[in-house]
Amino acid sequence: MNRQTPPHVFSARRRNAVRQRGRLLQTRPAAAHYLLDDMVEDVLERLAFLRTEPRRALIIGDWTGVLAGALRAAGCSVSEAEPSADFSEELPLPEAGFDLIVSLCALDTVNDLPGALIHIRNALAPGGLAIASLMGAGCLPNLRAAMLAADGDRPAPRLHPMVDVRAGGQLLQRAGWSDPVIDSRPLDVRFSSLDSLVADLRAQGLTNVLNRPGPALTREALSTARTAFGVRTVERFEILTLSGWRR
Repeated sequence: MNRQTPPHVFSARRRNAVRQRGRLLQTRPAAAHYLLDDMVEDVLERLAFLRTEPRRALIIGDWTGVLAGALRAAGCSVSEAEPSADFSEELPLPEAGFDLIVSLCALDTVNDLPGALIHIRNALAPGGLAIASLMGAGCLPNLRAAMLAADGDRPAPRLHPMVDVRAGGQLLQRAGWSDPVIDSRPLDVRFSSLDSLVADLRAQGLTNVLNRPGPALTREALSTARTAFGVRTVERFEILTLSGWRR
């Protein structure tokens, strides 16, 4: 029986545009990339803990190139892929037989997440390891509250639906990942204003890519959102990491 077509929650066109803008903004001095930095550090720590030394790896979504560089320095042959550059996680991967596949900050905006996880598993060599880090449920509570205050009695779709730990475990079971491990960790960042948060989200390719985004905020609503968000506010990013093997 054919799998049911997944709902079209995210716009591929908007997603590509947002990621391309983020990559362009990364060329500016002091561009924010702390989320990828945290994810890369976490992956390297996991590989060291597991004492795994992949010979062939695929890295998806790491604009910094740091993870690929570290793996190459250890003698690994590394391929890199960017979702906004002729690469789709929702199609079978063009190559297979990888000892390691890592996806960073990319899978939270695909329409067919179960399918993407299956494609990743299928592209692993027997005994291969996959690690996927993405924005998880619990992200941006202050921003969500500010948007609700701005929209009043008619809230609009402005922030993405996100996966929590329980749903992540169910997804990995459906995708056939062996010995799955699912965990979530917070990353707290202080912002001087709502505008500084939005600037960081743009630089990291994390703004709205919904297929049906809400209408633009009016000047009055934006002022309400800024007031609700406050100044010197600590915002929380929740990073969900999924890992598993192909046995």
